[in-house]
Amino acid sequence: MALKLYRPTSPGRRFLVTVSTSDITARKPVKSLLRTVKKEGGRNFHGFITAHNRAGGVKRLYRLIDWRRDKDGIPARVATIEYDPNRAARIALLNYADGEKRYILAPAGLAVGATVVSGPQVEPRVGNSMELCHVPLGMPVHNIELAPGRGGQVARGAGTACAVTAREERYVQVTLPSGEVRRVLGRCRATIGELSNPDHKNISTGKAGRSRWLGRKPHVRGTAKNPVDHPMGGGEGRTKGGRQPVSATGVLSKGGKTRRRNNPSNAFILRKRRHRRRR
Repeated sequence: MALKLYRPTSPGRRFLVTVSTSDITARKPVKSLLRTVKKEGGRNFHGFITAHNRAGGVKRLYRLIDWRRDKDGIPARVATIEYDPNRAARIALLNYADGEKRYILAPAGLAVGATVVSGPQVEPRVGNSMELCHVPLGMPVHNIELAPGRGGQVARGAGTACAVTAREERYVQVTLPSGEVRRVLGRCRATIGELSNPDHKNISTGKAGRSRWLGRKPHVRGTAKNPVDHPMGGGEGRTKGGRQPVSATGVLSKGGKTRRRNNPSNAFILRKRRHRRRR
């Protein structure tokens, strides 16, 4: 895959950078694996805004992804590599030997016509899903479960992968893309390989309108608002806020810790992602 540049025929195309779609082999998804998505506008189930500056955007259909990979021992052939508007990585359509079709996250190097299989002890090849206790040390994996049977929760973004670094009794040490080292049960499953579309992080939208297509509204600084709308608003003339930068609800927005101290998962973290190395 490669980045695609454009001629500056307009101000919006002067700085536009996209990713080549040469790896996509099909344009239309399977209708039986599509679901409608209701736009919430950044609101939770109470109706309160929890994600600000979110609204609008083009309509999209959700592709059902097989996060569990629980069809053990049944080989599947990769039929197509497709674009998914709901995520950064590509998705692959699997045609199983029993006739069922499922979507999975497409790892880099997975080609149309390849055969993948899932199970506790399968061959560690790209696209196969297996338990972490049987993955060779140092091999990149993605779509990692944190509880057996729950489905993949870690390393699902484009170009991401984790590395299995050590084994200890029932647990396996996994190094996450952020640098965090975490213990995961060996019975949890993961998919072999690094996820596709690693150049997604280099995309430049080029214009504000393209962000509106994605459902992102313009962001207004807190210091530019009135005191009734933001804690840092108001003041005679231009100010710097007069206090530490905070969000609209008064939570510290720069460097403030938001993780709970009594989080149960803290016991499984061996090295935090903000760990500082000794010189």
